[in-house]
Amino acid sequence: MMNILVPIGTSTNATETLQYAVDFAEAFGSEIYVMEVFNVTGKTGTLTNVTQKIADSGKERLKEIIGKVNTKQVSIKIASFNGELKDGLKEIDKEIGLDLIILAPRSNDIQEEYYLGQTSGAIIKETNIPTLIVPKGTTYKAFSTILVAFKSGILKRKRILDPLIEIKNKHKSKVNLLMVKTPGYSDDDLKINTALMDISSQLTFTENPTTYHGVLEHFQAEHPDLLCVFRRKRGFFKKLWEKSTISKSEFYAPIPVLVLSVKKD
Repeated sequence: MMNILVPIGTSTNATETLQYAVDFAEAFGSEIYVMEVFNVTGKTGTLTNVTQKIADSGKERLKEIIGKVNTKQVSIKIASFNGELKDGLKEIDKEIGLDLIILAPRSNDIQEEYYLGQTSGAIIKETNIPTLIVPKGTTYKAFSTILVAFKSGILKRKRILDPLIEIKNKHKSKVNLLMVKTPGYSDDDLKINTALMDISSQLTFTENPTTYHGVLEHFQAEHPDLLCVFRRKRGFFKKLWEKSTISKSEFYAPIPVLVLSVKKD
């Protein structure tokens, strides 16, 4: 994992998320790119000056956030983009090749309705880059146990698992698989990818209305340090394709969540 992107919005938790990313990057020998996306439109004559001023202001704010973090000699570079978020992600990925995105959910507050808001939800929805969602207040530590939950064991590309394998090898993690049979599952869904089986220590089958319900059922028994799920239109975060947000009634995890995408490059 050479290049890690940390999108910095207006969240008051930005410093915490960046510190987690720095600690993670130090362990994996990675570089960090902090990114701010803005959208400025206007007449051609004034657009350039306005865009530059906003970009400069954004960079200064990012420098202030970086200044509050113990960088531990980890390389942190600043990137800004004028336009839509999905275009900015594609642009920076095309330029440097991103291996991981680290971001925070919308809020840990139980009074807050959403787990993923418009921005964090859009990042999960619009990109095929592996993403690590880190709850507020989480400090980086080795993942001793990883729970991988899914409703279909079919993976068309082995390299989808690369981030998971790299984390497992670095932390010497125990990987437990949870195969959740949901209504309408097919026999093909039960065919679990051999690469996934090769890295696992345990396989559990359960029947539940959704994959999330299966995770809730086994969460307390497993006590995982990391939850790993797959991004599919009919998978764990399927509600994203309807409204670009995830409410806490649909999904919530108090631990880091690694989202691996099965979307084609």
